Formats: sequence, structure tokens, C-alpha cells
Amino acid sequence: MDNQTVCIIGAGCSGFTTAKRLKDFGIAYDQFEASDNIGGNWYFKNPNGMSACYQSLHIDTSKYRLAFDDYPVPDDWPDFPHHSQLFDYFNDYVDHFGLRDAIQFNTRVEEARRDDNEIWHVTLSTGETRQYSALVVANGHHWDAKVPTEYGDHFDGLQMHSHSYNSPFEPHDLRGKNILVVGVGNSAMDIASEVSQRPIANKCFVSARRGVWVLPKYLNGEPADKAVMPAWMPGKIGRWLGQKTIERAIGKMENYGLPKPDHKVLTAHPSVSGEFLTRLGCGDITVKPGLKKLDGDGVLFADGTREEIDTIIWATGYRIRFPFLKQNALAVENNKFPLYHRMIKPGWRNLFFVGLAQPLPTLVNLAEQQSKFIAAVLSGRLELPDDATMEAQIIKDEQKYLGHYYDSERHTIQIDFNQYVHDLKKQLGKNWVE
Repeated sequence: MDNQTVCIIGAGCSGFTTAKRLKDFGIAYDQFEASDNIGGNWYFKNPNGMSACYQSLHIDTSKYRLAFDDYPVPDDWPDFPHHSQLFDYFNDYVDHFGLRDAIQFNTRVEEARRDDNEIWHVTLSTGETRQYSALVVANGHHWDAKVPTEYGDHFDGLQMHSHSYNSPFEPHDLRGKNILVVGVGNSAMDIASEVSQRPIANKCFVSARRGVWVLPKYLNGEPADKAVMPAWMPGKIGRWLGQKTIERAIGKMENYGLPKPDHKVLTAHPSVSGEFLTRLGCGDITVKPGLKKLDGDGVLFADGTREEIDTIIWATGYRIRFPFLKQNALAVENNKFPLYHRMIKPGWRNLFFVGLAQPLPTLVNLAEQQSKFIAAVLSGRLELPDDATMEAQIIKDEQKYLGHYYDSERHTIQIDFNQYVHDLKKQLGKNWVE
């Protein structure tokens, strides 16, 4: 693939850190971004409509875990920075490494199709079609909001997905309303904690279909994600130690009014909040079971109770989707998209997915680690194994990373960051770049 050009779709943190690595390796690339700036999901009020960033959002990963290897975060940052600080950091990174001029902004990739000669034909929103030797997909997976339809449509009030939430006052004034937040993930807990405060909601309810463990941001006076088990420790032992530590720190979830979890700590994607349990303890949030149906000016719940509701905020997750990849072999079903090292689909060796994972504990620099692998492959320094070997490794890795999680669409792309990077380093060997 030497002396040929790579196409990068997206200029969020996954896209621009991959671009930086390709530049370091002298690999020619074009980069396309649908918006007018970099940042992707962390660009508040991103005009491309794909950002889920709300005004009060602080990242749940501490500054000690999210920094890029070769560009430290500012020393004066708080432990858990605000989204605006992260956005500034991303822009500083792009400008520091001279990446901005190579990004073609306000340009969508409408279709990317590989021909029989394994050449990618990329059609842009400008109407132009270009050819590339390889394609890097970095379009993110938190933009196609999923709203349940099984509860009917008979509801008189306002409905919105958490993706559209900016603040208690925008795009809708939620003061004095009876608000129902559906879901108990990170966004659900953040939003419920914010709108439930007495100057805002009249009443705030949270609907939880099943019990959940709410992990603290701090343990023993330190950000909890600093205490990560080393990669050499067997997963079962590491989880057992983590479970005991967390259970001692937070106690029983039912003591806070939440349903008793039907799974152990660390066997579901964690919900992290420093405030949600306090709001429960203050009586600002009432927990309800799963929904039964929408009912005019209210909602019926699975336990037969009914509450009058003015506003429903669906914090019900996202679909993984690549609308520009129209070839059937690249279709995603039920958010399942198995990949070799969460990057490569066997049979598609010149197609790379970046950032398509739910890593514990860190997200921001996952793509930086993946970019080392991608650059090694594209430069010819690393040869991929045959398809059968990759398929076997996918099965092995999914058992390692997903085997202890309960079956759910939200657990299809989980990885343990430390173990994942350890595996990449082992394969890259002398080609690993710190």
C-alpha cells in the first residue's frame, strides 16, 4: 500500500489521532469531516447534529486516564474536566501537530464502496468521487439515537432522546414539569441528577427495567479509575478484587431505592455518577420499574402503577451504524459487529474501524493505541494473519472481553483497555511506538 492514499472518515478524537499517526509514518491520507470543526461528540452544539454533548457534561474518565501519550493534558485541569476543556484540548492537539489543514470540513462521505480490485470509491457530499487504497472509519457510535416503540404512541406530552438534551432550559424549558427519564446509564443519571433539583422539576422519575450498580467517581480520595488492575493479572482475579472494593464502598443498591441488581459489579457496562445516589437519598428522584405503555397524560409501569408525566427523556442508547457503507457484508445487526482487535473485519483488510469499542476505563486515547496498529499495517511493517486466524481470534477475544457481561446490545463492543493494549503491544512487538 506504499505511495497510495488512505481515506479517513471523521475528525473526532478517533479520526484526528489516527491522522497524526499516519502523518508520523509518512502515509498519505485525505480526511473528511461533516462539521465545520474537529471534536465530534465533544463539540457542544455541533452543527452536524451528531454530538450528544450537553451543557453541564463532565467526562467520567479522569484526566489521569484520558490523555494522549504524546500530548499531556494541562496541569491545572480538575480531575474530571468539563466538555469545553476537552474540546479545547482536542483543538490544541490538532494545531500542535499541524493536522488541521489536511481536514476537509463541511464534507460528508455519502458512500464508500470497495470494488473487486479492493479499491475504495468514496463519494462526497460535494458530488466528487475519489479512489483510495484503504479506508479508516472514525464516525463514532453515539449519534443514531434509539427510541423504543413498543410502548405505543399515545402520549400527550413532550418526548425527546437524551441526545437532544442541552440543559433544563434548552431546547425545552423543563421547569415545573413532571419528568420521566427512561434508562439508568451515564447520560440518564447525569440528566436526572440535573433536572431533579427542586428549582427545576416538579417531580422527577427514573424508569429502570433492571437493577444497576452505580459506581463512584472517587475511591479513598482518589479518582476511582486510577486503581486499575494490571494487564498481567488474570481477569477473574482482577474482577473479584474490584467487586469486593466497590461493594464495600457503595453498599447495596436497594438501600438507595434502586432495584436489586441481578448481576455482579463489573459484569455490566458501569454507570458512573458522583451525584445520582445523593439525589435518590434526598428524595429528589423516584425510581420506577420498566414501562408498560404510554397513557395520554401519563405512563403506566410494569408494576401496575401510573404517574402523570409532562416530559419523557429517553436515555435508551444508540444504534451502531455506518450509512455510507452500503455493501451487505458490512451490515450491523443488533449492534453486533465482530472485528479483529475491534478494528478489522476478515476479508476486508484495507478497512479499519477506529474507536468502535466501549473501553474500561478510558475512551479518549483508545484510538491513539489503535492507530499504532493501523499505521504498522499500512506501512507494511506488520502483516495481518490469514482470515481464518483472525476469525478464531475474534471468537477468543469476545469470550475474554464479553463473556462475563450479561447479554445486551449495550455490551457488544466492550473491552478492557489495559488488557487490550497489552495484546496490541504483544502482536506489534518491536513495531510498537510509545
